[in-house]
Amino acid sequence: MYQRLFVLAIWICFVSAGFAADRPNVLLIMADDLRDYGGAFTKAVVKTPNLDRLRSRGTTFERAYVQYPVCNPSRCSMMTGLRAEQTGIVGNDKRLRENMPDIITMPQLCKEAGWQSHAFGKLYHLGGGRNIEANRAWMDTGKSWHTAEAFRATATGQKMLERRNVTDGALSWCHWGAADGTDDDQPDGQIAATTVEKIQALGDSPWFIGCGFMKPHDPFIAPQKYFDLYPLESLTSWRDPADIGAVRAEAVGFGDYGKAFARLTDQEWRELFRAYCAGTSFMDAQLGRVLDALDRNNLWDKTLVIFVGDHGYHTGERSWWNKNTLFDRSCRAPLVIAAPGMKGGRTSRSIVEFVDLYPTVADICGLTIPHEAPGVSLRPVLKSPEHKVKDAAYTLVTRGSKLYGQSIRTAQWRMTKWSDDQTELYNHDHDSEELHNVAAEYPEIVKELSLNLQYLGKPRS
Repeated sequence: MYQRLFVLAIWICFVSAGFAADRPNVLLIMADDLRDYGGAFTKAVVKTPNLDRLRSRGTTFERAYVQYPVCNPSRCSMMTGLRAEQTGIVGNDKRLRENMPDIITMPQLCKEAGWQSHAFGKLYHLGGGRNIEANRAWMDTGKSWHTAEAFRATATGQKMLERRNVTDGALSWCHWGAADGTDDDQPDGQIAATTVEKIQALGDSPWFIGCGFMKPHDPFIAPQKYFDLYPLESLTSWRDPADIGAVRAEAVGFGDYGKAFARLTDQEWRELFRAYCAGTSFMDAQLGRVLDALDRNNLWDKTLVIFVGDHGYHTGERSWWNKNTLFDRSCRAPLVIAAPGMKGGRTSRSIVEFVDLYPTVADICGLTIPHEAPGVSLRPVLKSPEHKVKDAAYTLVTRGSKLYGQSIRTAQWRMTKWSDDQTELYNHDHDSEELHNVAAEYPEIVKELSLNLQYLGKPRS
């Protein structure tokens, strides 16, 4: 009898271990307005030792593209695995559930399959400002997450040792500040601390944790010590070449933003860039605290770690300091994935999209997406970084209620077609900064890529 009980106990332990191995944790880490490396923002300038540390454990995707280069539309697209044309969310003014009340989101899929699901910080857009209760609704608490929590700076963290609005108030958001206090006097420090606490509290239960950092997004505020990493005199601002080709007003440089940026001096551009770098290094330090928790708890072999930025960002290219364009600087975003059993320290040049993240999570967690989705699992690329899962990525922007642009990015080309039939074409083999529109020189390429765009259809209203 005792022998049978012993054998049964061993069998139960074996089954339980296999069950746990099939149910990896998911750690989704997001940075806000973090552009990918390149141009004036290079690895030689910005200091991100912890992101580099994560890259050494995972695969870095150098050609990862968002479906709409603005916070709320991009995040809603990623969390549902649907394009912005399908969600109909093309601005920061509408919550996901207003358009799609019954959609099963990526964290919700895991939550309903038995994972603990918790969010800290900005995973979906935060539309409630300082109103914590309103933010819980924007964060989709109760459906995507068991719990969700937003944070604000302490009274000490709101004191600025230095600050300036570089547009003299024309754009209220466009200011930088070197803050008093510690990292934990700022939301990102609190987000890291709470994420670490939850990782340790959940133990062996499978979990999906969203850790949504709010930097380097404006206002460009970070503790003073991160500004000290970047002496102003050591930085140079981006300069568009003299022969840069003109583009339509709606493509970049539009509205009050464009007018304000046109008046910035070289000193002001450098101040913005310094603050952006400071915010990036501040976020990176908080990322390090979360990675330390994975180290301490020996979780790397059973945790799928995804680090993303919600879209790219111009830091002066085409005299623009923002996102919301269809240029590569805005559409391409950071993506690093470290998966159990996959070799780290590798880089992929394969074209991928953020709609591919939902299928990837579902695949690695052994789950099935409950709705039709256009993305594909990136597991093959994680196994072999040279593997190609698709030929093109697609991004949308809208300009008011009538005009919109849809862009396709292939290995060689970016073509943007506006709804009034104006077209831009850039040859990345010779023009990685997309300075010269060559649509008139390659009508056959325009025709071929236009056929690819047709399947997207018009944005859902």
